[in-house]
Amino acid sequence: MSRPISRLLPFTAGLALLLAACGGGGVLDNPPNLANPPGATGQKLSFAYFQRCVNPVLNRPLPVILNGTTSINTCASAGCHDNSTGTGGALRLVGQAVDVNPNTLTADAIRATDMYKNYYSSLGESVVGSPDSSRMLNKPLVRGVLHGGGIIFENPNSPEARLIRYWISRPMPQGQDEFSAAANSMFTPPDPATGACNTE
Repeated sequence: MSRPISRLLPFTAGLALLLAACGGGGVLDNPPNLANPPGATGQKLSFAYFQRCVNPVLNRPLPVILNGTTSINTCASAGCHDNSTGTGGALRLVGQAVDVNPNTLTADAIRATDMYKNYYSSLGESVVGSPDSSRMLNKPLVRGVLHGGGIIFENPNSPEARLIRYWISRPMPQGQDEFSAAANSMFTPPDPATGACNTE
């Protein structure tokens, strides 16, 4: 005996929403992953600013508003973007990535670390120089794109959103890599080890 189609519609809609959770696939899927071109100038985003200012946002317990309910979670949690057990699409994070000292490691050694994996994955969700076109900022705001993890940043002026916006909007000078000392100006005083993270 077959069930009436009208009884299956709520189940089908619920299944589609479940598949979209934390950025997953399905009928309500997000656009394809960004190709993350470095832009016309080939500029890079600062690794130092990411490590000191952006990565902590990804590991900070924050209020999450989902279906009218507020809970506390981190972006790097197992249910969302954790590298091994997360269900959150292309952004993959190692939650306990250890800070690295760019003064004592070569660029190749840094690129082999978990912190760099977090940087690289976050870079893949960013359009260099254009935060308003970047899913790294738009998804936690649920601004023009689905985010199965709900609303993470209350508004574009929240402290966390401002850190991500600042990082994406200030690429390193043309021809310099992600480890450029030009990133020092992103801190006050201009020292990535001790300076505060600028947001404007």
